[in-house]
Amino acid sequence: MDVGLISFVLAQLAVQWNTSGMELSWIASAGFVGMAVGAVLGGLLADRIGRRQVFALTLLVYGVATGASALSGSVAVLIAWRFVVGLGLGAELPVASTLVSEFAPPRIRGRIIVLLESFWAIGWTLAAVIGYLVVPSSENGWRWALAVGAAPALYAMFVRLRLPESVRFLESRRRFVQAESTVRRFELSAGVTVPPPALDPADRAGAERKVSAGGFTALWSPGLRGRTAALWLVWFCVNFSYYGAFIWLPTVLVASGFSLVRSFAYTLIITVAQLPGYAASAYLIERWGRRSTLAVFLVGSASSAALFGIATDASQVIAAGMLLSFFNLGAWGALYAVTPEVYPTRIRATGSGWAAGSGRIAAIVAPLAVPLLRDTGGTGLLFAVFAGFFVVAALGTIGLPEKRGLALND
Repeated sequence: MDVGLISFVLAQLAVQWNTSGMELSWIASAGFVGMAVGAVLGGLLADRIGRRQVFALTLLVYGVATGASALSGSVAVLIAWRFVVGLGLGAELPVASTLVSEFAPPRIRGRIIVLLESFWAIGWTLAAVIGYLVVPSSENGWRWALAVGAAPALYAMFVRLRLPESVRFLESRRRFVQAESTVRRFELSAGVTVPPPALDPADRAGAERKVSAGGFTALWSPGLRGRTAALWLVWFCVNFSYYGAFIWLPTVLVASGFSLVRSFAYTLIITVAQLPGYAASAYLIERWGRRSTLAVFLVGSASSAALFGIATDASQVIAAGMLLSFFNLGAWGALYAVTPEVYPTRIRATGSGWAAGSGRIAAIVAPLAVPLLRDTGGTGLLFAVFAGFFVVAALGTIGLPEKRGLALND
């Protein structure tokens, strides 16, 4: 919800505070700087103190900082709070997919992760509704929008404290009694006894060898460096195009001649298409596999971005924008599904965090680059660049592993 809300806030601040394009860029990018740092720190902490503990901490940071940002009285203060918001949000995202992937059965693990990520689209849709109804309602509309955005995070913090710790994490830390207790609780609730899953030969060999070093070094060990490079490339390219396009979408529409209210309405309509994109990805990821699903949705994203860049009237803008939402968010779901599957348990959150962190570098650069690209070649050049990044990301999927139906490598 937060990333969606800030796109509407930027559009109003441009008018209300008479902020320059560069100031708006830094307001947007500050959150992504925080997300980059938070993703790395969150992953490292989750592999040391546990996934559940990091959940609670990150949601607390996110909720408090989002509420505080609504009280900002200057661009500098807002930028500072956006950085802290990013710390919490950036740490939470990779840890969430890591925890769920470690609980989900192999047969439907990818689908569950995509469905988990679909709540991002629900948040975006709620953000668009709030942005459309609340932000233009008064001079302080953007403040009320940010205040509303903090409420779900504070509620979710208490809910997530009730989650059990990952059994795979507990075993990796040799906390076998606690791990066994958690497993038995699940078995009793389901009325079954689950046999230990079998790894494929390649994963079994990797599990026996382990990785000689932990943390960042392990991500670039001989057995993992190719996967890590491919994963970081995909994350970087997807982040650049996604955040470059959607953070600036209302502002780009206003610059194209649409009124502020109408640009918000179009953004809301475009955002709704994210949900069927996630649904399609969730269905296909267990039929086509991770790589094929991700690649197809990235190619679709590239085509949609190119069409958006040449759209000339409202109907074309909405149609191309909805296609971009559909394919781009379907790709996001598949990317979050494949990311935890790349690494063994003891560095899974670290690997997911570093991948997300590398992507956030692009998310920092993209909002800063958008005004320059738009001023140089207009919307056509801007979205042609986004399309090119999507194509590079699609090519990067070749280096990712395919783990459909297989147990996670321990």
